[in-house]
Amino acid sequence: MGATVRLATALVGTTLLVGAAVVLVVQTRAGEVVYRTESDFNTIIVTEDQQGIRTLRFEEYGARQSVVKLGDPDYLALPYAKAVHVGLALPENPKRVLVVGLGGGTIPQFLRRHFPDLMIDAVEIDPVVVQVAKTYFGLDPDDKLRVFVADGREFIERSEPIYDAIYLDAYSADSVPYALTTREFLQATRKALTPDGVVVGNVWSSRSNKLYDSMIRTYQDVFEQVAVNDVRGVGNKIVIAAAGGKPLTKDEVAARSASLASRGKFPYDLREIVEEGYHLLDKPDEKGEVLRDQPSP
Repeated sequence: MGATVRLATALVGTTLLVGAAVVLVVQTRAGEVVYRTESDFNTIIVTEDQQGIRTLRFEEYGARQSVVKLGDPDYLALPYAKAVHVGLALPENPKRVLVVGLGGGTIPQFLRRHFPDLMIDAVEIDPVVVQVAKTYFGLDPDDKLRVFVADGREFIERSEPIYDAIYLDAYSADSVPYALTTREFLQATRKALTPDGVVVGNVWSSRSNKLYDSMIRTYQDVFEQVAVNDVRGVGNKIVIAAAGGKPLTKDEVAARSASLASRGKFPYDLREIVEEGYHLLDKPDEKGEVLRDQPSP
């Protein structure tokens, strides 16, 4: 009962046991809790409000991982879920994308709808999260959208250099998997990219992420080009890293983003997101240090 009470200052309703999961028919400020369970990795909570908006959280007071609106497949409530696609504008002709960290599947599903010829692989370590994404958030894998239950780092280390963009969406405000921050990991990620491929990291700012400066410094150590697109109004920063090519100015990235959004018939202005928040990092982050699997003695 204690965990239930912590979901909000006031809850009403009953608690039902359904198999190994706990379905809480209660009301919180975020809406009705329609599903709650414990996996080997997370406390998984799905809420739904009166407008049909479903939200996925890990832990009672955790940040929103995914938000969908029933009947509106292009509803993107989380600003980062719009900004993260700036990275896809950089490769000349992207054909294959990898998404590490599934949540409710918002990013791979958006890509599947708007780029029907794109091959999309999504990797999630928690099989319960995959099932929740299918049951509550409309995830529908097919021959163009494949979902793998695996450790994201191990998956990348086994991959061939085939991806035009790798989205790293496994970081959160509450938890940053250290194994997905190190120089060795980013080197493996670089090897999994095509020559003009990019890595796109959804990284929380230093306000909540004490590793932020060192994560930026590590990206700069591995990749020739690193840029950050600040996400207006929230703590997300979209890190865009490329192994080659000339440095891309804000105007160039804005133009490419406009072209990408036009081809994909985006329901929002990607160019504006670039113009508001994009900046190329031309100097090493002196506040951070390169993160390694084994710290230097």
